[in-house]
Amino acid sequence: MGINTIGRIFMPKNKVFYELFEQVAETVGEMGQMLKKVVAEPEHDKRLPLIKQIEDLEHKNDDHTHKIFTELGRNFITPFDREDIHYLATSLDDIADYIFASAKKINFYKVNPNDSGIQKMADLIEQGCSEIKIAVHGLRDMKNLRKMTEALVKVNSIENQADDVFDMSIEKLFQQENDFKEVIKKREIYQVLEIATDKCEDAANVIESIIIKYA
Repeated sequence: MGINTIGRIFMPKNKVFYELFEQVAETVGEMGQMLKKVVAEPEHDKRLPLIKQIEDLEHKNDDHTHKIFTELGRNFITPFDREDIHYLATSLDDIADYIFASAKKINFYKVNPNDSGIQKMADLIEQGCSEIKIAVHGLRDMKNLRKMTEALVKVNSIENQADDVFDMSIEKLFQQENDFKEVIKKREIYQVLEIATDKCEDAANVIESIIIKYA
């Protein structure tokens, strides 16, 4: 009998880790959708309540992540390696952090997000979060590995697209923007948005590692 089979026999019946990860993934998905709403709103005052919703979701995600770490310390038997649980919780939390950071910078700098680069990056982040949600929900029973794998491949493709959008946006920014302050502001926003897509890829890599070990 293999180690993985033994692990499944003694797997916690309450599935608490799966439930918590699914809650985190749902929250991250909501944050991706809210970020798209933020960048679609040209008026600063109307963006504020949307950004507040992102902040509330980020705090909610922090609570879920804390519960995962609490359960990790409480449970001797876990559905997969403790290190993988820690890595996945951290990587999902990073996505949430950088989505919130992106919204905060747009608000702090009072930048009109009606910019092709910002719009496209927000769209890619929303797509990445949606695919991560699919992959996380698949962890519970790993019965649809093809669907999970397709989602992870899409996340990697999204990250590559985000790199291209970032490079083109920076090039366009330096060519067309004469206000040095605006250059600094938008460059920072592009950077944080691009990091959010990197964090989606990091989470995808952790999920892929779990699949390889336990599927």
